[in-house]
Amino acid sequence: MSVFRRRVIAAVRRIPPGRVATYGDIADLAGRPRASRAVGNIMRGCSEPGTPCHRVIGAGGALGGYGGYLQVKRELLRAEGVEVGVARVRGFDRLRWRPKTTRPAPLHV
Repeated sequence: MSVFRRRVIAAVRRIPPGRVATYGDIADLAGRPRASRAVGNIMRGCSEPGTPCHRVIGAGGALGGYGGYLQVKRELLRAEGVEVGVARVRGFDRLRWRPKTTRPAPLHV
């Protein structure tokens, strides 16, 4: 597993229940601020136990793909108290998780 992938998984595991983070937020926390698509690819193929991939969403509150199981993503978020519409998280600004920590050193890949 690459250093970047380990950092992505670690960041996603820190998102509290009932909160969400964007693919870009996670990329930034993992040290590669412009790698939101790479985060999406990691989330799509993630099978790491204990990793709440459903809490990672697109910019502006868009749900994203969730490997073709968008209804499952909606249901998982709703079970945590997140209000979800057809394609977006409602109250995104209020629910967006942004930890106040120092970001890791940038990865030079």
